[in-house]
Amino acid sequence: MSVLADDAFAAGQRPTKAPRRQPTGFGLMAYRASKGVRSPTPYLMLFGISLWLVAYWLLCEGLQLPRFEKIPGPITILSDWLSRTPAQGTSVFTPEYYQHIYVSCRRIAIAFFLATLLGVPLGLLMGWSKTIKDYTFPVLETLRPIPIMAWVPLAILMFSGYETPVIFLATLASFFATTLNTMLGVQSIDESYFRAAGCLGSKKWDVFRHVVVPGALPFIFTGLQISVGVAWFSLVAAEMVSGDYGLGYLILSSYVNSVTVPMVIGMLTLGFVGWFSSAAVRWVGNRLMQWHVKALAMQGR
Repeated sequence: MSVLADDAFAAGQRPTKAPRRQPTGFGLMAYRASKGVRSPTPYLMLFGISLWLVAYWLLCEGLQLPRFEKIPGPITILSDWLSRTPAQGTSVFTPEYYQHIYVSCRRIAIAFFLATLLGVPLGLLMGWSKTIKDYTFPVLETLRPIPIMAWVPLAILMFSGYETPVIFLATLASFFATTLNTMLGVQSIDESYFRAAGCLGSKKWDVFRHVVVPGALPFIFTGLQISVGVAWFSLVAAEMVSGDYGLGYLILSSYVNSVTVPMVIGMLTLGFVGWFSSAAVRWVGNRLMQWHVKALAMQGR
């Protein structure tokens, strides 16, 4: 027993225990994995996916119900998707398949970056300044309900080539979601924080940096998750009209050529890539907002 423990024992006090070290690195990953295995979440996910696959197989291949007999079932799709010699020309072994994925991901990355670069600062200023909001909000609310497909002819007239119109359309759709969620994030901040900062003599720039931006971060990353999803389906719509490569182009060209398996492969690939991009944005948000994640954990959410 150490000298400190002897003194505490002599004073009639129990020696304090050293605080437990929190796991880091691989230990943290193992702890989270073991915690996930003990929770019902992964098993419910597997059950949901299995239920969906069984229903899909029954409708298209098992029972071959009317209006479903022309849709390729999961067995047909999987066998062609993993085949070295696909019957309808698209599989994981064809270089064109990865070319479509790469082109769509590159366009989404550019569009998402531009929408974030423009939308987040504008949303912060709109939520912070009533004057800026009065000037810009009516314009945004007028343009936002216009469907992306309605912008396609204008985008083709404004920009040359295949690439720029597609990126413009994806950026436009993503921009609205990012801007409005950021503005709502600023407006959701409790007014007492601004009064407290003013009482402490903080300048406007300090209030903006230390109150507005951190307080709006949860809404910003929620908006970014919505934004990347909106960018994906607007990109696919744009690629169907103006494009030479991409998952949207693959889906449309497969439909035009009456090859249904590559069409469904393109749709499923789009779902997986879109899910991965949303998960990446969520992961970055959780890393930047550890305080928010801990607050939700304390609330059991």
